Amino acid sequence: MAMSRPFSLLIKPASADCNLRCDYCFYLDRAELYPQSHTHRMSREVLERVVGSYLATEQPQYGFAWQGGEPTLMGLDFFKQVTSLQQLHGRRGAVVSNGLQTNGILISDELAQHLAHFNFLLGVSLDGPAEIHDLYRRTVGGTGSHGKVLSGIDRLKNNGVEFNILTLVSQANVRRGADIYRYLCGQGFRFHQYIECVEFADDGSLAPFAINGEEWGEFLCAIFDEWIKGDVRSVSVRHFDNVLNKLVDGVNTVCKMGDCCDQYFVVEHNGDVYPCDFYVQSKLKLGNILDTTWEELLRSAVYRNFAVEKSAYCAECSACEFLNLCVGDCTKNRPAKDATRLSVLCSGWKKFYGHTLERFEGLARQVVNERHATIGRNEPCFCGSGKKFKRCHGRSRSPG
Repeated sequence: MAMSRPFSLLIKPASADCNLRCDYCFYLDRAELYPQSHTHRMSREVLERVVGSYLATEQPQYGFAWQGGEPTLMGLDFFKQVTSLQQLHGRRGAVVSNGLQTNGILISDELAQHLAHFNFLLGVSLDGPAEIHDLYRRTVGGTGSHGKVLSGIDRLKNNGVEFNILTLVSQANVRRGADIYRYLCGQGFRFHQYIECVEFADDGSLAPFAINGEEWGEFLCAIFDEWIKGDVRSVSVRHFDNVLNKLVDGVNTVCKMGDCCDQYFVVEHNGDVYPCDFYVQSKLKLGNILDTTWEELLRSAVYRNFAVEKSAYCAECSACEFLNLCVGDCTKNRPAKDATRLSVLCSGWKKFYGHTLERFEGLARQVVNERHATIGRNEPCFCGSGKKFKRCHGRSRSPG
């Protein structure tokens, strides 16, 4: 089945169900959409429909991201079904990737071995050392989860599972950017993702655990100043990688740096489909995969209208020197009750790019020069244009 554009899937096999009760979780209350049961688990019928129908579409790469809630509540047998169905329905030569976001607590050696065998890439939530992590990330019984997370990470390491560390930046750690970075590096973690915690109260104000723009900017600058000292080639900070990808190749590797929110679908445990992880709302339900095709979902008026809201910039954004990098920020960070729809993190992004952009541009030039040194003039250009290098990026030794 030909598709009008590529897309990936973010699947919630256990819905919002979780074995933690993190104070800042934005997804826990999504269980209210499905009050028929206290426990939510994806059936074999829904799983087979999701996997089979998606792999029947034409994609350059098939991306499955398993999230929650806590997806490991599904157990090892579920993920054995996942990989079995992918092998059954995948065409010869198809590239299939699996990502799994987890709190790490339920990782067993058996599950880790399976994930390693099928090259799953995991994101494990860890907000810093115990005194920080345990402030917001507690078990159902109210105890800290830090020690259990590190035990799960040890099992991932011992079984050769690739993983990134996901650090939510909240009021618990936003003033300790350098400390958090050094802690993660000290633990031997070399792949970091720092995610802003922005949630709004009913009156439109920031939630108590959420951060503001100035705090976000200070945090990112602190991380960058540690990273640039000597870790550029040894530590991957996802947002820094994203900036370099944009400067070097002109590509957006995350949806927030694009101008249209149409890169993936969220699939809930019962097959309901939504346009975005942050917008799983009844008014934005696009359909159900059991009775709706992917082509119909792509053409949905609700989906298209949602997608273009990303580029509805206010006047301040349109005039900003950093618009090509910030692109108005994620729409979830734009207060719904603010007529300007300016991201609450705007001042932070300006501070960060003002502090770092010149050095990022220098790094981008290094990347391009190193590529030029290894590519023959008559070889295909690295950018994928189909042109010879000498007629594309080989014309200039500057990024882009």
